[in-house]
Amino acid sequence: MTAFRLGTFLGVFVLVALWEAVAPAHRPARRRWPVNLGLILLDSALLRLLGPVSAVAAAAFAARQGWGLLPALGLGDPGGIALVVVAMDLSIWAQHLVMHRVPALWRLHRVHHTDLAFDVTTGIRFHPGEMVISMLWKAATVVCLGATPLAVVVFETLLSAASLFEHANASLPQRLDGWLRRALVTPDMHRIHHSPVRADTDSNYGFLLAVWDRLFRTYRARATGDGIGLGRFRAPADQRLLALLGQPFR
Repeated sequence: MTAFRLGTFLGVFVLVALWEAVAPAHRPARRRWPVNLGLILLDSALLRLLGPVSAVAAAAFAARQGWGLLPALGLGDPGGIALVVVAMDLSIWAQHLVMHRVPALWRLHRVHHTDLAFDVTTGIRFHPGEMVISMLWKAATVVCLGATPLAVVVFETLLSAASLFEHANASLPQRLDGWLRRALVTPDMHRIHHSPVRADTDSNYGFLLAVWDRLFRTYRARATGDGIGLGRFRAPADQRLLALLGQPFR
């Protein structure tokens, strides 16, 4: 399962990077890549150490105990997998909303938003503290659902792929984008979320399914401001790896 997830992640990363190279929506800014890639390496190492409390481990634990909604409903595959994907995507949407609304959590999450450009590496630029919180949030959701390890792997794979896709420095044809974003989050839709205008930033929280933003009225079709990033932390020194790790405490 680990090899499958890693292979899928690398494959989608390469495909999105090639898409950006062939048809960039905005001027590429690849000097940031070593820092953003450095963050994902640190995050991966930390999550590897915390493997016993990962979402997959939580699924195995819930299965042994017979806990959760799915066992109570008697749902097996593939219906159970579909329910887990939808329910966990809603859970991640809610987590994202909370990261914006709670000041202490926003300080962690803003590391993602202080990226001065928007491309595939923005989709992996997260503070290790946020990654730990996200892992615990997902583990709790998995136990409540009684999700199987297979269902969790399917969701985690889709979530990683969606994060890379929606942060692409590329655009779909306007008609296709308008049609697709009725169901899925597209790069142009999510780019609004990375606007420096707070009203834009506090919208379009979805990662995989676009339905939650429409349902809870956080959807925004167009940005009211220009540019990417926040008003603070725009100096070159603020974009270094150690500065990003210490940014929540400033």
